[in-house]
Amino acid sequence: MATKKIKEEDQFSATAISKKLEGLFELQSVDSQIDKLQILRGELPLEVTDLESEIDKLNEHLKSQSDIDEQLNNSISSQEQKIEEANALIEKYNKQQMKVRNNREFDAINKELEFQGLEIELSNKKIKGVGSELEENAEKIKLIKAKIRTKKKHLKNKKSELDVIIKSTEKEEDKLTSKKKKLQKNIEDRLMSVYDNLRTVSKNGLAVVKVERNACGGCFSSITSQHHLNIKLRKDILFCENCGRILVPDDIDQK
Repeated sequence: MATKKIKEEDQFSATAISKKLEGLFELQSVDSQIDKLQILRGELPLEVTDLESEIDKLNEHLKSQSDIDEQLNNSISSQEQKIEEANALIEKYNKQQMKVRNNREFDAINKELEFQGLEIELSNKKIKGVGSELEENAEKIKLIKAKIRTKKKHLKNKKSELDVIIKSTEKEEDKLTSKKKKLQKNIEDRLMSVYDNLRTVSKNGLAVVKVERNACGGCFSSITSQHHLNIKLRKDILFCENCGRILVPDDIDQK
C-alpha cells in the first residue's frame, strides 16, 4: 500500500479531498514536463528500434544465404570427389586393359572406361552449374552485407543523435522522475490506478485537467453549472462526463 499523509478516518473530508486533487494535479504537471522532454526525442527511439529490427532480419537473411553457399560448396566437393574416384578407376582399368586375355574382357573394360568418362563429364557439368549458382549467391551475399553496413552506419548516427538529446535532458528528467516517485507515494493505490489508466488512453497523456470557461480542459466539452460548482467546492473527485478525465478547479495551483 502507498504511504498516506491523510489519516484513514479523514480521507473523505473536504480538506483530504482537496489535498488529493492537489496531489493529482501536481503529479500530472510533473508527468507533462517529462512528456515534453521525451517529445524532444521525436521519432528517434522508434527509428532506432526499427533499424535494429531491420539489421536483425538482414543478418538472418545473410545466414540463410551463407548456408546456401555452404551447401553449394559441399555439392561441388561431392562432384570433385566423384571425379577423383572416376579417375582412380580409369587408371585401374587402363592397367587391367594391358593384361586382358581376350576381346570380351577388352570390351568390358572399354565400357567401364567409357562409363567413368561420362561420369566425369556429368560431374564437370554439375560443377559448372553449381559454380554459376555460387556466383549468383555471392552477389546476393555481397548486397546483403552492403545493406547491413549502410543500416549500421545509419543506426550509429541515429543513436548518436538520441544520446545527445538524452544527455541534454538527463539531469532534468532524473529530477522530475524523483519528484514523481515522491508524489506517487502520497496518492492511494486506487487513485493511482485510475490516473495511470487515464494517462494510457489519453493521446496527450492528460489524466487531470482544469475546468476552463465552464469546459473540460482535456476534451473542451461543456460542463453544467452545478458540476462546475461541485468541482470548485472540492468535496469529491469528479470526472468529465465526456472523456472521463479527472477535473480540478482552475485555482488548484494557486496558493
